[in-house]
Amino acid sequence: MNDYLLEILRCPKSGGKLELDKDKMELICKESKLAYPIVDGIPIMLLDEARELKEDTNEN
Repeated sequence: MNDYLLEILRCPKSGGKLELDKDKMELICKESKLAYPIVDGIPIMLLDEARELKEDTNEN
C-alpha cells in the first residue's frame, strides 16, 4: 500500500486516520478500535468486514 493512499483513506465509522499493520495486512483505526482487511492489495473498508480490536491486548 502506498503512502499517498494511506494518507487519504479514513475510517468509515469514525473518520479517523488509519495505520498499516504489515504483519496482519490490515488497516487499523485506533479511534473506532477496528481493523479493516487488505485483500490482494485492496483495502476492504466495509464495517461488516472490519474486525474489532481487543482492548485488553496491545494489539495495533
